Parts: sequence; C-alpha cells; structure tokens
Amino acid sequence: MQSARDWSLGGKLTLVGVPFLVFALLAVTLTMWVSWQLDGGAAALNEAGRLRMQTWRMAMSAVHDDVPALRARRAEFDRSLELLRVGDPDRPLFVPWDEAVRARFGDVESHWAQFQKRWIDGGLAAGGSQQTTAPDTRAVSADTEAFVAYVDAFVAAIEAHMSRWTALLYLCQVGMLALAVAAAAAIVYAGFVFVIEPLGALGTATLAIREGDLGARVEPASSDEFGALAQGFNRMADHLQSMYGQLEARVGEKTAELEEKRERLQALYEVTALVAGATTLDELANGFVARITRIAHADAAVVRWSDEANQRYLMIAAEGLPDAMTDLEQCIDAGACRCGVSDPAPQLRVIPIHSAGEAQPHCARFGFATLVTVPVRLHARTTGELDLLFHNERTLSEAERSLLEALASHFAGAMENLRLNALEMEAAVSQERTLLARELHDSIAQSLAFLKIQVQLMRDALSGGDARQIDRVLAEIDAGVRESYGDVRELLMHFRTRANAEDIEPALATTLRKFEHQSGVPARLQMQGHGLPLAPDLQIQALHIVQEALSNVRKHARASRVWLDVEQQPRWRFEVRDDGIGFTHAPGAIGETHVGLRIMRERAERIGAALEVMSTPGRGTSVILTLPAQRVLAAAVPEAATA
Repeated sequence: MQSARDWSLGGKLTLVGVPFLVFALLAVTLTMWVSWQLDGGAAALNEAGRLRMQTWRMAMSAVHDDVPALRARRAEFDRSLELLRVGDPDRPLFVPWDEAVRARFGDVESHWAQFQKRWIDGGLAAGGSQQTTAPDTRAVSADTEAFVAYVDAFVAAIEAHMSRWTALLYLCQVGMLALAVAAAAAIVYAGFVFVIEPLGALGTATLAIREGDLGARVEPASSDEFGALAQGFNRMADHLQSMYGQLEARVGEKTAELEEKRERLQALYEVTALVAGATTLDELANGFVARITRIAHADAAVVRWSDEANQRYLMIAAEGLPDAMTDLEQCIDAGACRCGVSDPAPQLRVIPIHSAGEAQPHCARFGFATLVTVPVRLHARTTGELDLLFHNERTLSEAERSLLEALASHFAGAMENLRLNALEMEAAVSQERTLLARELHDSIAQSLAFLKIQVQLMRDALSGGDARQIDRVLAEIDAGVRESYGDVRELLMHFRTRANAEDIEPALATTLRKFEHQSGVPARLQMQGHGLPLAPDLQIQALHIVQEALSNVRKHARASRVWLDVEQQPRWRFEVRDDGIGFTHAPGAIGETHVGLRIMRERAERIGAALEVMSTPGRGTSVILTLPAQRVLAAAVPEAATA
C-alpha cells in the first residue's frame, strides 16, 4: 500500500481538503433543512395563532346569532385544522410534530368538537327553528377562553419545538464557523508543510549555490512534485559541481589550444611577412630557416633545393648545424641518406635517427636523435626539402604537421616568386637593351655609317689634293658629328626619363623646354580637361612617343613653331603639330619609310594605344596618340586605391 509520503502534492492537498468539504456540505445541508423546517413551523405557528382569532369570531357570531357568518367561520376553522394536520409543502407549512405538539393538537381537536357541539351546532339548530332566545354571553365567553387556552397550549408547544430547531440552527452555524476556521488552519498548515517549506529549502540551496557553495543540497522530504524538483535540483548541483571541478582543467586545455593556434597564426604571419619582404634568395632562405627553427623548437634546420630531376639536393641555408656537418652536406645525392629521398609523392616524415642504422651517419655523429623531413612542393612538383633535427626523441601532432607543410608551401611560393621576378627583370633588361640597340641603330649607327663614308671620301680627297672636295667633305663630317652629338644628347634625355609621382603636365613642359633648347624652335603646350591620372608605365611610354615625335620635327620638319595639345577627356589624346615642310606617305607603309615613326608605332602597340600620322607637303605634320579608355581606367583604379 502506498504511504502518505509517496503521495503526490495534489493527493495530499485533496486529502486535507476533502473532509472539510464533506463536512461543509453536510453542515450546509443540515442548515438548509433546519431553515426549511423553521420556515414551515413559522407558517404553522402563524396558522395556529389564527385559530384563536377564528374562535373569538365564531363566539361573536354565536352571541349575535349570525348563522351565515357562524357557518362560514366554522368552515374556515375546519380548513385551518385540516391544514395544520396535513401541512402544505408549497408554502411551506407544516407542524413540527412531536409528542407534546401532538398531545396539544389532540386537545384542540377534542375540545373543538365539544365547543362546536355546544355553541355552534346549537346556534345553527336554533337559527333554523327561528328560536329568538340568544345564548348566554358570559357562558360563551367562558367556554371560548377555555378553548383558546388549549389553542394557546398548542401554539406554545409549537414555539417550544421551534426554539429547539432554532438552537440547532445556531449550533450548525457555529459549527460551520468552527469548520471554516479549522479548514483555513489546515490549509495554511498543509501549504506550509507541502509547499512553502520545500520552496524555502530550494530557495536556501539556490542562494547557497549562487554564493559559491556548490555542495549545497536539498533533502527530499517526500516523493511528490517538490520531491522530484529537489532531486532534479540535486542532480543539477552535482553536475554543476562536477563541471566546476573540471572547469580549471578545461580552461587550461582551451588556453593551450588557443595559445597553439596563436603560435600557428604568428608563425604564418612571420613567414608571410618574410615572403612579402624578401628580395634576395639569401635573405629569404636564411630568414625562413631561422624562423622555422624557432617555430618548430628544433635544434637545427636545413633548407635544401633540388635540381629538375630531383637527383641532387643543394644546401641553400642552415641554422644551428655544426660547421663540420654543414661542410659535409653542402650537396647530397638523392638516396644517399634519409634526407633528399627521391619520391614522386613525398610526405612529411619523422625519422628516429638511432634506429635508422647507417643511413644517417652524420646526424648520429653530431648527437641528433630525430630527423623531420618536410618536402617543399610547388604545383605537385618537389622543388626542395626542409630538414629539422632534434637532439631528443620527437613526435609531431597533426596540427604541427599541417603547420610545417603550410610553411614549406609558403616558402616554395616565395622561391617561385623570386624566380619569376628574376625572369621578369631579365626580360625587362633584355627588352630595354633591345630598345636601346634599336634606337642606337636607327640614329647614331646611321650617322656613324655616314661619317665612315665621309672619312673615306676625305682620304680620297687628301690623296688627290682636291681642296674644294676636302672642304666639302669636312663640312659634311662636321654636320654628321653635330647630328650624332644631338642624337646622343637626345637619347640620354630619353633614357633618363622615368615615371614619377608628379602629374604628366610638368613632364611634358620639361620635355618641350629641352626641345626648344636643342632646336631653337618655340613650342607651346595646351592641356584640356581633367581625366584619370596615367599609370607610370603608360606615362613613360607616352613621354617617349612625344619625345620621338619632337625628335623627328627637329631632324626633318624644318618647322618654325611646334604645338603639343593634350586632351584628358573623354580619353587621353596627345597631338604633336608643326608647320614644317611635311611629307607624303602611305598610311600602311609608315614603318618602311620613316624609322622614327616606326619606333613610335612600336611603343604605341606595346601599350595598346592608337597612333595616327597626318602630313601634307608644305603644310606641316600631326602625330596623334590616343590611349585606350579601358587601359587608363584599369591602371588608374589601383593607383587611386593605394594613394
């Protein structure tokens, strides 16, 4: 059988409240029943009281010999007696019968029969015989008072009975009041025992835990809802205490993980900064090997670079390696030791040196116990190897492996960038040399060839003694030397022209001043609009083309004035105009007839620009350079972003 301790909270509250509810219902029912009895008794008492009045009325009717009234009042009296005898539930009206009331009612009925026979029946009979003698008033009054005394006794019996019912009603009301007080006290006590006390215990334990006492617990007083809540609270407190006990260890673990990640990010940042800033192989390799030694906590580190066939590995940088070992392993063949293994798909390896037999004689001799080899790969091709050496036994976690492989990949990319930069620089130098050779060939070389011919003519004139020929040849040689001198100065000016941070307008103005100084021909610069700034490579090529156009004017145009018009919107447009002698040309054969124009066309093609030459004999020449708008915009956006 289930004990009261195991009952639910609802069951306990029901157990406390149901008895009081039953008692309250009984008390209310009893009170209602007593009230109903009192209502019926009060009506019966009123009706019994009317019997006295009806008796006196009948007596008066008998004295006055009023037969109709006497007959009516007799019938009314009989109805009242019948009503008292049987009652009327609808009113309600009923006599509260007991032995005394029944005895008194019997007395009333028996004496009513006597009273009726003596005074009423006789009066009715005398009235019917037309007797004129009136009844004795005093005798009627005496009999009436005697009969009314029985009625009063009946009424008194009813009142006595009702007083007992009234006392019972008062008793029920007092009992209900006591029941209400007891119910309230019981409910308060039950609420305190079953609700407030468990809640107080939970609140106290919660406050203790909030203040840091994780050992606070609640003793379940029962297995009801609050008992289940207390057990849940205790489980939560146990879990919280367990978590708090492990919190320091977990914080330590997370701190170690964060520190490891920070070190990895720091390592990647350092290597990335090195890769971005290194300009030479020695700077890159030595900086990388120094950083990787510190990052991996290695005792020594070596970076080796391999040939195309991966058969020989050359040491390009080392850190912490003994000098004797550095001399011995400057260059090793693939397969000669555990370093430099020729493998189509090499992987990071951790090699215990002492267990490797004679495969690592140098490492073992200098006291190293562990070798870590990291392949340096670029685009699935092995380009070298990173070797880390440790004096003690060492293993690597997955995070350390991925970090070393990532750093090796960064190093491979940096080496490739150095190689590409070197190739680009070599190509730029080669291109500049080709341009220099072309311009020397197209200017000074032709003048020197002309001078060579003139020198031969001078020899012939000297051997023939022709003075006029000698003077003429000397004049040609002097003009050729002056022309060559001018070409050399112009080339020097062109080669010294560099892109800088200033706007192109000052550079163009400087170029025109130099032209005026060399040729004595006045030149005018006109700038129109405001456009996007030119990138350095576009600016230098545009300046060279303008300088070449001015050089052609100086050499061939015989002009008296020169104009340089520059439009910046909607696109960059440069026009060099002169009022010289002009020339006749076929638009498709510029390069074949004019060396300077061919050089300008080649420069324009290099930057994707359009070059147009318009010339009319006797009316001057115009050279128009138009830069592509897309090229100017693409070059100007990065310049604006870095400004």
